[in-house]
Amino acid sequence: MPRPKIAPLPFPPAAIRAGQRSAWRGWQIEPPDAASPARKVSLKQLKPDAKPFSSGDKAADQATVQTIAAELDGLQDMFYADARFKLLVVLQGTDTSGKDGTVRGVFARTSPLGVHTVGWKAPTEAERDHDYLWRIHQKMPGAGEIMVFNRSHYEDVLVPVVNGWITPQQTRQRYQHINDFERLLAETGTVILKFMLHIGLEEQGKRLQERIDDPGKHWKFSLGDLEVRKQWADYQRAYEALLGATSTPWAPWTVVPADSKTHRNLMIATIVRDTLKALGLRYPPEDPALAGLRIDQATPGKRPRQRETP
Repeated sequence: MPRPKIAPLPFPPAAIRAGQRSAWRGWQIEPPDAASPARKVSLKQLKPDAKPFSSGDKAADQATVQTIAAELDGLQDMFYADARFKLLVVLQGTDTSGKDGTVRGVFARTSPLGVHTVGWKAPTEAERDHDYLWRIHQKMPGAGEIMVFNRSHYEDVLVPVVNGWITPQQTRQRYQHINDFERLLAETGTVILKFMLHIGLEEQGKRLQERIDDPGKHWKFSLGDLEVRKQWADYQRAYEALLGATSTPWAPWTVVPADSKTHRNLMIATIVRDTLKALGLRYPPEDPALAGLRIDQATPGKRPRQRETP
């Protein structure tokens, strides 16, 4: 693939790029550069049971997630009021990787007025009549909004690739489409955080079995999940290819080891919080007309009662 162009971004690079000493650093897929126009990614080298953000105490980690979730609520309020940026959070992963759980665990305390979620399914007939990014563009966040994608446009370089519905040339073309699409978003103020929720084959098996054994989770299970599980190795290769091809300077990928649900939430919550802090958020300047303004406490439309003359 051609080397991606470096885009001038309207927000600090620290909002989307891991610092040198950050625990985030080893899990962010380094974008290609002149020396290496294409990155080769090996998910086998990124252990799904790792816990780089953990304190080593599960109860303490769970408490930290709750603390950060409350902090995100305040930051989201300022983000909404500031209205200089938009935030797109992409949660991509295999079945049972924890996309729903991340939404509940990380964003449950934020206001539904400013945080929205889309769970992407197979395209409808009307959506198939358009290009594959048409429906995606309609759900982009507006100024001051946070949009969370449960699955995403990356399904279009996973399912069709694994099932052989598109050619390698078409796949590379889609990678370029997506890179250009995300560059447009980033250059116009959309901060993009892309998380690949990385679980192991054994952990997925346990979670699928839980869905079978628990009647309350039957609705989450489909026999088709077992057929997709048989394609595990193919999907891992497809993920490795897209991570290497679409981790760009304006929208890099982060792999989240997700065998631990608590760690998954802790890592994502921490990164989202740090991203919002890096934006230098501020409330709009005060309106000078409000200086010294006092609200009349009398009932509107009701005249004050007059004292009677003795």
